[in-house]
Amino acid sequence: MIQRTTGGLEAVEQGPLASDPPRAVARSEAGSRSADAALEPLVARFGSAIRKHRVNAGDQTVVWIDPSRNVEILAWLKDDPAQRYDMMSDVTGVDYGKGAVDVVYQMFSTTHKRALRVRCELPYDALRVGSVVHLWRSADWLEREVYDLFGVTFEGHPDLRRILMPNDYAEGHPLRKDFPLRGRFSRAEQTRRALAQDVERFYRPDDLERGGTPQEVDVSGHGPARDEVGHDPVRGGKGG
Repeated sequence: MIQRTTGGLEAVEQGPLASDPPRAVARSEAGSRSADAALEPLVARFGSAIRKHRVNAGDQTVVWIDPSRNVEILAWLKDDPAQRYDMMSDVTGVDYGKGAVDVVYQMFSTTHKRALRVRCELPYDALRVGSVVHLWRSADWLEREVYDLFGVTFEGHPDLRRILMPNDYAEGHPLRKDFPLRGRFSRAEQTRRALAQDVERFYRPDDLERGGTPQEVDVSGHGPARDEVGHDPVRGGKGG
């Protein structure tokens, strides 16, 4: 690391130091041991259910597994004394625009001090995989987020429902690559639905009391609602 030899005002006059020269990132011995400790037993025990694997960033072992056996494999990784991946740090999803969603499990063994990433690739027409909430309680809301944003159903989840989008959100799953940039509904329909929402479903009673009378627009009649002076809240301008 380049270090400054002077201080105070002299350092200010000298200006910023040059950046450290780039260094090649080599796979560490610890990373190699981590990969071997996880991969060899996995392949020996589950065979073809371990579909592929690689090491990212020098020491991050990534394993793709058969989605139909995800609960069995993940339970073994948690319970086997040589593995003990007792911490589920994250459950997330990723869509590369190839007609599939990868469910990604990021795990850590506090016993053996190593990390492991497990992935299940699910095609759009088979977005179902077993829930692991009974193994790691931390997976509860994480699986709900993947369900909400990618449309993956976690079978056996105790409370699988949306967590970020409204429960009655009808446009689909926003982080999928097949989701239109501006949503599935027209701007007029999106505005109509937003104005028709019941505020009592989204706020607690004490919040409503502090906020006063909510500003709601009646859209129960035929056609788009108009405000008190006849303006169309969807199209703008004054109605005839």
